[in-house]
Amino acid sequence: MNFFKLPFLLKLTLVVISIIGIGYLVELGQSILAPFFLAFLMAMLFLPLSNFLEKKLRFPRSVSTMISVMFMLVILAGLIFFFGSQLSSFSKDIPHLKMQLDTVFNNLQVWVSHTFNVKIREQLGYIDQALNKILSSSGAILGFTFGIFSSGLGFLFFFILFFIFILNYRRILNNFIVNVFSEKHKASVQEVVSEVRVMTKKYIIGLCLQVIIVSALTSILLSILGVKYAILLGVLTGLLNVIPYIGMFISLLISCFIAFATGTPTTCIYVVLGYIGIHAIDGNIVLPFVVGSKVKINALFSFIGIIVGEHVWGISGMFLCIPAIAIIKIIFERVDGLKPWGKLLGEEERPHKKKKTYKISKNITLKEMD
Repeated sequence: MNFFKLPFLLKLTLVVISIIGIGYLVELGQSILAPFFLAFLMAMLFLPLSNFLEKKLRFPRSVSTMISVMFMLVILAGLIFFFGSQLSSFSKDIPHLKMQLDTVFNNLQVWVSHTFNVKIREQLGYIDQALNKILSSSGAILGFTFGIFSSGLGFLFFFILFFIFILNYRRILNNFIVNVFSEKHKASVQEVVSEVRVMTKKYIIGLCLQVIIVSALTSILLSILGVKYAILLGVLTGLLNVIPYIGMFISLLISCFIAFATGTPTTCIYVVLGYIGIHAIDGNIVLPFVVGSKVKINALFSFIGIIVGEHVWGISGMFLCIPAIAIIKIIFERVDGLKPWGKLLGEEERPHKKKKTYKISKNITLKEMD
């Protein structure tokens, strides 16, 4: 209790020192903490399946855990097979793409020279060489895509191991968190832990649904526009969309590059307009109705989190930082002394704002989540 009576500057100093110390430990333990946190998120996603197997079908805890692991491995193997086959097809088309790209750039150079009467062959030549290098480095593209999921076999091994332990010993972990605090706080701590677990589970499920919806919308858009590898680019866009703002922008650049290399400059314009529309649908319909507003993080701290996450954990940190901030926000908003910090991470509250509802049919109505 004496801590809360300390002068403001002293408390601020202790907070800053604590943040620096925690940040250093997080960076130091990247090889363990990154797969652990990803395993925790996936455990929250598979928790309903484990509970169903244990409560409804009376399976032992160990059996339900192994079945959940098998389901997860099947999904992971499916993703690896999908990206592997798509990238294999892409690598076979690289010579053709290079020829097409050369033709498009030559036509563009002639058009710019005739239209603007400006000698820019040399500048476009540099761009042409750079793009040819990008297309010729299929290994770099392959490494970037698989870098999204893991940083090596060690990451995957620890991830699966932690996933099994978290699901199998979740009750022990829950009891430990509750029993750490004194007896008079146990009831409130248990309530906070339960709320955080439920909200985190909803958030992770909503995030996965968001990835699926954005992937489907992007794949349909690119297929209609006739862009090659529409499904590959759509799934990649859905995954990168987990990184707010930056992820959608990166996927837009990749899609425009493929559209320009395999189509016409006009197709690129349609791709840009389509991505803007998908981003608007995602921000105004998918995110509020599927993920919920209580875990929505404002743009400032999303951007700071992405920068810090990339600096600390690389590509995996960029993906994991947003769920981490959302979970921290959930915890802060349920602890009296930390509520202002939770409000700081979120969007501006509008108490009189009505929740949006969309009536799909007589029996189906979409309502904005909390």
